[in-house]
Amino acid sequence: MKQIIVIGCGRFGTSVAKTLTKLGYDVLVVDNDAETVKELSEYVTHAVQMDATDEASYKSIGIKNFDVAVIAIGSNVQASIMATVIAKEMGVPTVVAKAQNEIHGKVLGKVGADKVIYPERDMGVRIAYNLVTPNILDVIEFSSDYSIIEIVALDEWGGKTLRELKLSHTYGLTVIAIKTGDNINISPYADDVIKENDVVVILGDSDNLRRIKES
Repeated sequence: MKQIIVIGCGRFGTSVAKTLTKLGYDVLVVDNDAETVKELSEYVTHAVQMDATDEASYKSIGIKNFDVAVIAIGSNVQASIMATVIAKEMGVPTVVAKAQNEIHGKVLGKVGADKVIYPERDMGVRIAYNLVTPNILDVIEFSSDYSIIEIVALDEWGGKTLRELKLSHTYGLTVIAIKTGDNINISPYADDVIKENDVVVILGDSDNLRRIKES
């Protein structure tokens, strides 16, 4: 079982910590606010109040024994960078760091973060897509150019094969999965049929994905 440390317990860090605990992982949360630590202690495996930039404190909690560190520090950019450096230098195999913006993210990547996430940006992308296309359930944006979307099959798709829809030919999009109830068809064939209410997972250029709404 992986042991995970979450450093910084604002809304994002708290959500991550509680969710991981519910999934059965051992989770230690760290924050400099005593009240926050006290509240979270009821929901996670361990909770510790400490300065996220103090190297000695990390040694005292045995950070090197953790498999994953989630650096979820909010507005203090310097603290998030220092925590990332310390976690990586002390031997945590996987460091996931939250970034406020692209520049912050680039710095985190250069100082050792294995994965940089942008919660506010990604949520904004999801909300924007849902506003204009209610069928879209989720969006994973790899870059400004490419995304994966999870979309409930449009009415006009029902009963048609992928070959008939011509998503690849017309839009340059690739259907990577079709979910029918609890069944998932990975890498479907051209002659596979999309049924009403199926959930379709599509990879492609972000501009072309937006054109689905107009199809």
